[in-house]
Amino acid sequence: MPTKRNSALLILDMINPFSFPGGGDSLRAAKRIAATVGNLARNHRRRGAPCIYVNDNFGQWQSDFRGLLEMAAATKGAAILEWIRPAQGDLFVLKPKHSAFYQTPLPSLLESRGVDALTICGIETDSCVLATAMDAHMREYAVRVPSDATASASTARHRAALLVMRHGDIDTRAWKPG
Repeated sequence: MPTKRNSALLILDMINPFSFPGGGDSLRAAKRIAATVGNLARNHRRRGAPCIYVNDNFGQWQSDFRGLLEMAAATKGAAILEWIRPAQGDLFVLKPKHSAFYQTPLPSLLESRGVDALTICGIETDSCVLATAMDAHMREYAVRVPSDATASASTARHRAALLVMRHGDIDTRAWKPG
């Protein structure tokens, strides 16, 4: 009989001003998945599973998540906030590099919640999502990366990253409510 998993949802880099080179392409990709990411978050909250927003700190070492949210709301990144806005009780981690695990408190946070399974969504599939999924897999979490809740600035890079994850035994099937 399979073991019941204690899961969490990681939402990567969706709170974003999209003001970097190529940010327009990333914003278009984020818009395509925003509704699915929002539905995933609502589903996890309804089940009592943690929703953890993980974002770059954009080199702002004195920033916090609330400040990042306010900044994104005043930029073109506001276009997706209606779908993915954090809810009461959601958790936040700022990261300095691609992986949500690299030099962040995420491992301690997950351990404190008894999490052993992760659903990872957001942008960019070929960098931050891939790095986080591989780090989670190496730490022996059950990892799921729904193909319809992740995106990259280019479709080719998105598909290539999904292929790498599938070959690494990471579940990349599209999300189905349930």
